[in-house]
Amino acid sequence: MGERNPDGAVEAVPCGRRRWPWVLLVVVLALATGGAVAVELVAGALSREGTEPRRIGYRVTGTAKDVTVTYPTWHDGDLATARLRLRTLPWAAETRTRGFMSGGSLDVALGASGGEVACAVTVDDGTVRTATASGAFATASCDGF
Repeated sequence: MGERNPDGAVEAVPCGRRRWPWVLLVVVLALATGGAVAVELVAGALSREGTEPRRIGYRVTGTAKDVTVTYPTWHDGDLATARLRLRTLPWAAETRTRGFMSGGSLDVALGASGGEVACAVTVDDGTVRTATASGAFATASCDGF
C-alpha cells in the first residue's frame, strides 16, 4: 500500500514498471505476424493457381431457332469475348486457359421467335453452372465460373 513518512502521511511505494504496454505490444505484434502469414498463404495459393491449366466447357441445348451466344475465351492469357448467332441447337464449345479466373458468363439470348434454351458451363469437368430461359427475347446466363 504505502509507507508513512515522518509527517505521518502515507507515500506510495513504486511497485515496478507497468506491464500492460508490453503485453499490448506483444499482442499487436502477434496479430500483425498472423495477418502477414495469412496474406502470404493466400498469395501463394493464387500464384500456384495462376499457372494451372483450366478447361472450360460450354453447352447450349433447347428448341429455340434464333439465339445469340456470348462467352469468354482466352488466347495466350488474354481474355476475349466470342459472339455467335445460332439457328440450330445443340451447340458446344471448349476453351482453355491458365490460371485463376472468376466471373465468367455464358449468355444465351433468344430472338423474337422465342423457344426454350438451357446453358451449362463446366470447369475441368467440375464446377457446373446452369440456367434456362424461355420466350421471346429471354436470356439464360450461366455465370460466376
